[in-house]
Amino acid sequence: MTIQTRRERERAERERLIVSAARELAETEGWDAVTTRRLAAEIEYSQPVLYSHFKDKGAIMAAVAVEGCAELAAELRTARTAARGTRGALSAVGETYTSFARRRPALYDAMFTHMVDLPFATPEAPAPLQAAFGEIFQAVEPIAAEGDDPGVLTETYWAGLHGLVTLMRSGRLPEQAHEQRLALLTAHFAAGVS
Repeated sequence: MTIQTRRERERAERERLIVSAARELAETEGWDAVTTRRLAAEIEYSQPVLYSHFKDKGAIMAAVAVEGCAELAAELRTARTAARGTRGALSAVGETYTSFARRRPALYDAMFTHMVDLPFATPEAPAPLQAAFGEIFQAVEPIAAEGDDPGVLTETYWAGLHGLVTLMRSGRLPEQAHEQRLALLTAHFAAGVS
């Protein structure tokens, strides 16, 4: 192994450590607790070391968001491919998406609520972001009527899911009716499809 290869591997490991520590701290104490000073103390590196990897907290959150999108894409793919029928796939994607947001609120916030410097909805979007959207697209595309833009239909379904999650998490919608709301969203999108 060359010195250069070893240094690259060590650098990648430090980046994973920083991202992992940020995720853990955010999930236990919220994103306000995630500061470069606090992260440096958590991982026992100096702040300049953190800044040599990430320019600021926003860049760390962006790395967390990319990692989270990869995880969401994998969960959505598993749910979608295990489901029976078009309606079942759409329902499974909706249930998995909302479950992911409930289980990992700080991660979800980094991915879809907080401002992060990532290109969304463009060809330049990182592959994990495209993969997560692609899994929702795979569930929505079969229900698109002739003349519908499947991409816009997918964005609309995703917006519905995100709205349900956000309003429920903020206490604006009571949690006990969540499954009913999700079933209504799926039923309206998949009307006439089995």
